[in-house]
Amino acid sequence: MEPLSLIVLLVMGTLAGAINAAVGSGSLLTLPVLMALGIPPGVAVRTNTVGMLFSTIGSVVGYRKEIDEEKHDLPPLVLTAAGGAILGSLLLLVSPASALDVVVPVLIVVALAMVVFQKRITAALRARSDRRRAARGPVAPTSDGSDRSPLRSPALVGSMGAASIYGGYFTAAQGILYLGILGTFTGRTMGSVNSVKNLLSLVVNLAAATIYVIAHFVIGAEIVWLATAAIAVGALIGGYFGAHLAKLMPEWLLRGIIVVVALIALVRQFI
Repeated sequence: MEPLSLIVLLVMGTLAGAINAAVGSGSLLTLPVLMALGIPPGVAVRTNTVGMLFSTIGSVVGYRKEIDEEKHDLPPLVLTAAGGAILGSLLLLVSPASALDVVVPVLIVVALAMVVFQKRITAALRARSDRRRAARGPVAPTSDGSDRSPLRSPALVGSMGAASIYGGYFTAAQGILYLGILGTFTGRTMGSVNSVKNLLSLVVNLAAATIYVIAHFVIGAEIVWLATAAIAVGALIGGYFGAHLAKLMPEWLLRGIIVVVALIALVRQFI
């Protein structure tokens, strides 16, 4: 891989790590660039997943205090997310290369739509959840007299399991999906559930990356390690400082960067 390509991936990895920590969807900067460099879709997803793992490590460290406050309610979500990610990563490994040539660009388009219409999608889901909650009436208290944490809600845990299958298979824009689910089922603001989103992103990426690395050594599933290293270094830096850096940039600029880079890379796939 050429030095210039590695520099581009390092820069994109840093930006992606920052965006992941603050919003989500940072892989829409790195994954399309990998594909634009001529790396096949399946290989690009595996390479990107292992590299972007380090962005979630950095962002979880940055949110460690907030995560610690939620730790008693997180085990069901964490276990379900890990299981979904393992299933999704195994699906990627058994998917034929010819199918991935079509599926991955389509998923990038879907992920881009999620980025562009995130607020509308989240508002619609939350309104639907509010209507269903109002129809059910007050939530019955638990045996000790306290309300059960919404983070333990079966609907939330089940939805996160399904979303984690997507995350394990594709990774791009998973953070936006998780934020929407968490905000909808807990009724909390996006900022207040961002720490949980970052932890679940780490769990999903770690589970998927573990499967891909094992597959690399056992069945020869290709990973471009130089590209992974470039993304990882940038993602670790961006993930740790991302929340602070991203807050200095207007939201429209963050989304604009994602959309422009992903569209350019998609166009290069078809010319």
